[in-house]
Order: sequence, then structure tokens, then C-alpha cells
Amino acid sequence: MNIHAIPCGYLQANCYIVYEKDGGDCVVIDPGYKSSKYIDFLSEHDLRCTAILLTHRHPDHVHGATWLSEKYSAPIFMHKMDAAGFKGHVDYLLSGGEELELAGLKIRILHTPGHTEGGICLCFYENKTVFSGDTIFDIDLGSTAFEGGSEKDLAWSCKNVIDKWDDDVIVYPGHDVHASMKYIREHNKEFIALRDGKQR
Repeated sequence: MNIHAIPCGYLQANCYIVYEKDGGDCVVIDPGYKSSKYIDFLSEHDLRCTAILLTHRHPDHVHGATWLSEKYSAPIFMHKMDAAGFKGHVDYLLSGGEELELAGLKIRILHTPGHTEGGICLCFYENKTVFSGDTIFDIDLGSTAFEGGSEKDLAWSCKNVIDKWDDDVIVYPGHDVHASMKYIREHNKEFIALRDGKQR
């Protein structure tokens, strides 16, 4: 599996293009901007965008989704609780727990509320890879100060979802760099605190 990150905008939100090989199908995760960088990469590698997956509804992760969907006739997937706050169309409303096969890749949808009510992580379980949106980063957690955010929900997600991931799982976040769960367990003090029922 190949992963190409394209950080865009003043917040440097990561859009990920995930595919098995050049000349094949791909999925695009969190196209937050109408960026020619996405188009250029797809063209250079002769990739067909067959699905767009949104981890949550915030503009820096979704603003380019409808534009990209219309350009490639690719369906948009999003959790139903965040879709209400998204101004574009959503083709598939998710609840969490779904097992999808897109672009030849197997993906498990994990509902991880906290940053938003309908935040999800995308688990490519055969590849030990998770795309976490703004739920968790290498050394901290996503903010719960926005509308729909909940520290209680985020603590639940840390304890009941994220802490179940093996140490060798690689987490690709919505901003900044990827890290292993082993690194996160050792260095992410906010995750450790909420997982253990404390305040961060």
C-alpha cells in the first residue's frame, strides 16, 4: 500500500492519497482544499479516484471534497453525525463499524467522537495503518473546544478504541507527522491522561 500526504492551507491539513499501485484506483482522505496538487499527483501516477473519505466535518478537511467528487465522479463517505454540518453532498452515511473495500483496500470505520460528534478513524487493518483525522496526533490530541466537541467523548475514544490498537500500528493524523502507537503510548501525555481517566 502506498500513502502520499499532501499538506495544504495555512493549517497544513494533510490530505492523503492511498493506493496499491500506479495506474490503479485510489482513495482520497480529507481533501481540505481545492488544490491542484491533488490533481497533479493523480495524473502523474495515472490514478483513478474512486472514493473520498472524510474523517470529520471541519473545513480544512472537507472544503475540496465536493469539487474533487464532481471532477472524478467519486462518492463521498462521512459519518452521519458530522454530515449534518457539511455543506456538500454525502453519498454514503457511516455509523461506525462498517467494513469497506475501496480501491482494492480493506477499511474498517471506527467512530471516535470527541473532536466532533461524528469523527472517525479509518483503519486499513491489513496494512496496520490508521488515518486518525484530528482525533489523535503523535504527541497530543485534537481540541474539543469546537462545536460538537466533548472531552468526555474523547476520553471514551482513547480508552475504548485507540488504546486497542497494537504498538506496530502507524497512525497518520490530520496534521503533522505520522507515528507508531508504541511512540504515542510513550510520548503522548494527553492520550495517556484521558485513557487513564484523568484530565489533560
